[in-house]
Amino acid sequence: MTDWISTFWTNNAELILGIGYNIFLVILIFFVASIASRTIKSAIRNNGQRFSRMDPMLVPLFAGIAGYSVYIVSIIIVLDLFGFNTNSIVALLGAAGIAIGLSLKDTLSNIAAGMMMLFLRPFKIGDFISFNSTMGTVTEISLFTVTLKTPDGQYVSAPNSNVWGATLVNSTRNGTRRMDLIVGVSYSDDLDAGFRALRKLVDEEPRFLKEPEPQIMVQSLGDSSVNLQIRAWATIDDYWSIWWEMQHKLKAEIEAAGLSIPFPQRDLHLHNEKS
Repeated sequence: MTDWISTFWTNNAELILGIGYNIFLVILIFFVASIASRTIKSAIRNNGQRFSRMDPMLVPLFAGIAGYSVYIVSIIIVLDLFGFNTNSIVALLGAAGIAIGLSLKDTLSNIAAGMMMLFLRPFKIGDFISFNSTMGTVTEISLFTVTLKTPDGQYVSAPNSNVWGATLVNSTRNGTRRMDLIVGVSYSDDLDAGFRALRKLVDEEPRFLKEPEPQIMVQSLGDSSVNLQIRAWATIDDYWSIWWEMQHKLKAEIEAAGLSIPFPQRDLHLHNEKS
């Protein structure tokens, strides 16, 4: 047995050492590529804010592209190490790309949607958006998904194609937003007194914007109430705090003015018919 091993080694030593050397290089290349990929992605994420012209939304996207590019280069180096003709590999990859594209069309559509959002920028990190039945604050956009944090603190990861293919509402982008505050008063109440009560609320709230000017109007004649409305504009930062405070103040101010907020009601008329 020892003689056979010795003979085999003598006849194939060069081949065995060559294979071992190549395996060692492959392991070394992918090890270095792994470290380089993590280092480059970390460097882009940590230094992205230094580029004032770069939208923060683009940082994780560029980090992902850079990380994958390192692995692609390492694969080409390995193939070249084993003597593959890289020119023919390009042609082979082109043919394989068609088949892979068909099988991974959903994944590729997410990448394409991510690139479209990258260039058209319908939103950025920190914007509050809603699409379909999903809403939340954008925390990250990557090659495949958009990550949101909902108002109640839940984590949402949505495929890019779902976001791009839906009608998207960006509540933050314009910087200001109009709120519609509606309160119903009885048909027997004095509407002018209601208007004065609402005007007092508007005048006492300094966070309402002066331009556009707040409006007070009769919104509709309901089944059991006359619905009065305040239309006023506020900045995005103040919007929800004003909204909740005004919901509390509306009832107190209407009642202080001697008006009533009626409950929904129906009048039922009974008719007796003689046989």
